[in-house]
Amino acid sequence: MPTGDSKAIITNQPGIHEKLNEVVEKHLSHPFKKPYQMHTEQAFNEVDQAVQAFLSENPQGGVILDACCGVGQSTRILAKKNPQALVIGVDKSAHRINRNVEGFEELEEQGNFHLVRADLNDFYRLVKAANWPVTKHYILYPNPWPKAKHLQRRWHGSAVFPQMTSIGQQLILRSNWRLYLEEFQQAAGLVNFRGNIEALPVDVKNALTPFEAKYQASQQVCYQLLLVR
Repeated sequence: MPTGDSKAIITNQPGIHEKLNEVVEKHLSHPFKKPYQMHTEQAFNEVDQAVQAFLSENPQGGVILDACCGVGQSTRILAKKNPQALVIGVDKSAHRINRNVEGFEELEEQGNFHLVRADLNDFYRLVKAANWPVTKHYILYPNPWPKAKHLQRRWHGSAVFPQMTSIGQQLILRSNWRLYLEEFQQAAGLVNFRGNIEALPVDVKNALTPFEAKYQASQQVCYQLLLVR
């Protein structure tokens, strides 16, 4: 019997959005020039100092970007699994960023991660401009916006999609809505990213994020899309 209370995603889309390629091509041909928000620019400048200091001492270490990191559980786990890298977790919510994550206190001493409150629409462009050597770029369980009319609120339908997909040698997405990943996979093909979607094994105890644990406890299948150039 299911032990979680997470509801399955309901959508009025029968398949990949019919205007997906049109929307992506529009954003690829019209650069995103919205002015940066001051709080994000300031947050980026602060963490960029930490990134540059880390790289000066560890030139081969590289940076792992954990977008939409929520409370930062995934950021801490990725830092433990990748001690040679600096992991930067970014979320727009100060409340989520500042929450304690029970059971992960020992990872606070790891020292190779930072949590940043910022708007990713701006942060992505700043990372691109600064040319961070991002090796892996994670986007885990973002809000899927399942209604068809909300295509452009999904990352692959957003104006910043060209910049976000120009960051990282590998792009790793996870979602409990396979159609979201299928759309992203198709959109990514337009910028020369290729990869496959696979169902994740059920492992609630070692879930990468609280959402992953909740979905799997509710017997929902979680999927991963791994993209490489």
